[in-house]
Amino acid sequence: MANIDQHAPGSFSWIELATGDQTAAKSFYTSLFGWEIFDVPMGPDQVYTLFQLGGRDTAAGYQLDAAQKTRGVPTHWNIYVAVTSADETAERVAGLGGTVVAPPFDVAEQGRMAIVQDPTGASISIWQPKQHSGIKVAGVDGTLCWADLNSPDRDKAIPFYSALFGWQFLPGKDGDTNGYLHIKIGEEFIGGATPSKFLPPGAPAHWLAYFLVSDCDASTEKAKSLGASVWVPPSDIEGAGRFSVLSDPQGAAFALFKSSR
Repeated sequence: MANIDQHAPGSFSWIELATGDQTAAKSFYTSLFGWEIFDVPMGPDQVYTLFQLGGRDTAAGYQLDAAQKTRGVPTHWNIYVAVTSADETAERVAGLGGTVVAPPFDVAEQGRMAIVQDPTGASISIWQPKQHSGIKVAGVDGTLCWADLNSPDRDKAIPFYSALFGWQFLPGKDGDTNGYLHIKIGEEFIGGATPSKFLPPGAPAHWLAYFLVSDCDASTEKAKSLGASVWVPPSDIEGAGRFSVLSDPQGAAFALFKSSR
């Protein structure tokens, strides 16, 4: 287990479940990952659920409100990227071909955030930390370990993220011909960009979060027994590990990953 006290700008710093059934989601993820629950009141009859491991924040979840459900907002995982200034980052989005979905706003004393979309429609959140730096633990089962951009027009999206966050999109090892690109910030590889040929026809652009597990097959079966749907069964990634793609019982997509290193 590695404790994290702060996240470098451009890195994935937080992950948050927006769900249509918060109670059911808490039951599913605590059973699957062994997460502990710490509920924080956030208004009349509402709580913000912090998921923790060993008392350290690893993710969060909240209930979609009636207005969001009316607008057709689906259950989904939000991925956050750390930035030095939410306002300055958001100001650059339109000029890079993206859209600011939610302009910068303060989250109490925890931080300042905005929600943006890349030119192909994939949404991602930006987070300027104040009292809350983000995820505080890594390297153990149930922690965020990777994220993939899945876009039908990847080449249109890549320049946006490179300019906004300073990401590099790099091919894999010599001889890797599948076209998958790795996202690098500084000296760290944090995610990837999937070639459109591997995406389901008609799938909208989106980000997919990967959670670390020690046994991909067993965790996939456990998730299935808890009501999850399996979209991609456990499969090998040469030289990296084994992964699967699922959706929780409320429909939020996520992936599991077992490293071979």
